[in-house]
Amino acid sequence: MSSAGYNVWPVSLECGDLILRPIRYRDHSEWASVRSRNIEWLSPWDASNPSPTGRLPTFREMVRSLNAQARSLSALPFVITERRPTLKRPVIIGQLTVSTIIWGSAMSASIGYWVDQSVAGRGVAPTAVAMATDHCFRALGLHRMEINIRPENAASLRVVEKLGFRFEGLRRNFLHINGQWADHRSYALTRDEVPDGILNPWLERRAVQK
Repeated sequence: MSSAGYNVWPVSLECGDLILRPIRYRDHSEWASVRSRNIEWLSPWDASNPSPTGRLPTFREMVRSLNAQARSLSALPFVITERRPTLKRPVIIGQLTVSTIIWGSAMSASIGYWVDQSVAGRGVAPTAVAMATDHCFRALGLHRMEINIRPENAASLRVVEKLGFRFEGLRRNFLHINGQWADHRSYALTRDEVPDGILNPWLERRAVQK
């Protein structure tokens, strides 16, 4: 994985044909197209707004907010892209956001992600999570990374299991998901537990399994 000399942000992270890069306003059409064809695949796990209006931000509002958070280093908003032999530029196949970055005595952050159903089962999500986690540990110097997952989301549970994240407990009514407050299973890793990072060990295990 390369991260341009460990720049913190903006940065693009690469592993083979997989690239994590900052989300941009001009991604709107392609991003919306991916989301539209994956609506049934993603909607059970999508965050919702519990306020009386129930309104979620538009794409432009989302990117504006994420960019502001990135400038203050409280979030790192990536799209997951992939090089394709027949196309001139990498295509968007998902999104990954490092959020709730807390400095000071905590030095921690959370990761949320989704991928196109067409690439599910190919190792895209665990590779992207590993890339982002290693970047946060090495470039940002964070101490702890956390991922919270619905107990029913078997695909995401396999991601943290493959990468060795520890189960820390159940958070009752933790996030508003698909129209209701939902329990989440909480997983975490600290930098001390993985001094060599998690990307290379994951890639080595995956190569053996093939």
